[in-house]
Amino acid sequence: MSKGTRFLTLAIPSIILYLLALFHILPIPIFSQEIADQILPVLPFWLLVSFGSYSLYSLGLGLVQFHDTPEAYESLLREISQAKDELRNYGVSVD
Repeated sequence: MSKGTRFLTLAIPSIILYLLALFHILPIPIFSQEIADQILPVLPFWLLVSFGSYSLYSLGLGLVQFHDTPEAYESLLREISQAKDELRNYGVSVD
């Protein structure tokens, strides 16, 4: 099963359950109706901010740990010098 299929398998039922709870079709037994009315409308924004925070954290962690993989570092340096050489051949000043 691909990642996209796995994501859709979890996302579609979650969205349906969220909408059913938001429109008071499906009761939420854990919270009272007043608390659910306050939490449910802002839940998508909270999830978006949480996903953005996680993405920035994982990106930053990858940058911090970049020198821990010397072969990837050397490969990237080779690709940069190759790109600079190709640009110089086309007459572009890169330095």
